[in-house]
Amino acid sequence: MKEDQYGHMSDQELLDRFRHDSDNEWLGILLQRYTLLLLGVCMKYLKNEEEAKDSVQQIFLKVIQELHKYKVEYFKSWLYMVAKNHCLMKLRDRPGKITTELHEKLTATPEPEMDKQALQQNDLTLDLMEASLKELGTEQRQCVTLFYLEKKSYQDISEETGFNLLQVKSYIQNGKRNLKIMIEKKLAEQTARK
Repeated sequence: MKEDQYGHMSDQELLDRFRHDSDNEWLGILLQRYTLLLLGVCMKYLKNEEEAKDSVQQIFLKVIQELHKYKVEYFKSWLYMVAKNHCLMKLRDRPGKITTELHEKLTATPEPEMDKQALQQNDLTLDLMEASLKELGTEQRQCVTLFYLEKKSYQDISEETGFNLLQVKSYIQNGKRNLKIMIEKKLAEQTARK
């Protein structure tokens, strides 16, 4: 089975293969990788396990039908955005159960051009995050990278770096806060230049 044989491949490699031969099995390997993430996102927004599970299946179908329309660079962030938008649309359709803030953010299904803008904005933010990550202090950068990008636990990071658990937690929290500040500053500078 391809999943066992190619599970070690990066998201980008799997995406490239999918684009090359349009074989949905490559996409299946990718989606399998993020099933728990999707379920978590859906649970966060929908607060209902059955509805969340159904939504994951609907998101899978949407991805299979629509991925070929986009030049996706960061599959995980694109998938997260698709899942989030799916859940917000479901919430919007629930009578009387949506906050004004959500209603304002999502008054209509985004047009493909808006989707493209949102994806470009996501890519820009991720580029800025990558640049900002390099500006973090060594300890914060190391802990943030291990925690968020390599999905390691506090304990794993502690064993790998030699930092105690409190230090690891502190480096991650401070690193995350500093990243947010740097990214916001860079975004403001980009906007000012336009």
